[in-house]
This record gives sequence, structure tokens and C-alpha cells, in this order.
Amino acid sequence: MSDLFVSYIVPLAIAAVAVVLLLGLWNMMRGGSPNMSQKLMRWRVGLQFLAICVIMVTIWLMSRH
Repeated sequence: MSDLFVSYIVPLAIAAVAVVLLLGLWNMMRGGSPNMSQKLMRWRVGLQFLAICVIMVTIWLMSRH
């Protein structure tokens, strides 16, 4: 089970955070909507929380072996 997390879920969670971060930077650099920037920031914070939870579960699963 921990192999699934290490191989797929953790990289997916980190990639999701990176994509939303880059979208927020892109929006800011092109002078986009401030409302969109706020929405992307909220998504990024939520995805970071999810990614940290996934990483912590992965560490816990790996320690059980």
C-alpha cells in the first residue's frame, strides 16, 4: 500500500500544488483578475494541506513495515 502512495499519490499531490501555484503566478504576471488570484490561492492552500496529509500517511505506512 505504501508503494502506491510513494509511486503515484504523493507525486500527484505535489504536482497539483505546483500546477495551481504556476497558474496563480501566471495570472498575477499577466495582470489577471484579483478574484481569480484569491481563488487560486485558496485552492493552493487546500491542496498543500491535502499533500501534507498524504505525505504524513505515507510516512506512517512506511514505518509499519
